Amino acid sequence: MLIRGRSISKGVGTGPVLKSPAPISFLSGVDPESGKIVESGHPLEGEFICGRVLVFPHGKGSTVGSYIIYALGKNGKAPAAMINEEAEPIIATGAIIGSIPLVDRLEGGLSTLQDGVLVRVDGEKGTVEIIDDPSHEGTT
Repeated sequence: MLIRGRSISKGVGTGPVLKSPAPISFLSGVDPESGKIVESGHPLEGEFICGRVLVFPHGKGSTVGSYIIYALGKNGKAPAAMINEEAEPIIATGAIIGSIPLVDRLEGGLSTLQDGVLVRVDGEKGTVEIIDDPSHEGTT
């Protein structure tokens, strides 16, 4: 299944979806050395974002968050790609300087993606392809 959206940051990334219903603050909420979400009380607290497709509504917090996203890339701890409901400048800038594919405004919204589903994000084309959806295995 191919879902169209808006291209924000070029590149292609493949990985399992890690979905948050809440915005993410990269400045205080993500450890750039480990890629672990450390924001107390966040729905994804304790999860590692490295190699996963991080799906969340939008960012929050300081503009320094862009540099945290960049540092995640430099440290090899970045998500494979990111998908937002609406990308704002902090997330968009971080994705671009960190060379992380980013797409937003998906047809059908973020509800079309569930945790653990394997997807390929094409930041150039602005598309998300669902490669493997374990929730549909064994159904016809």
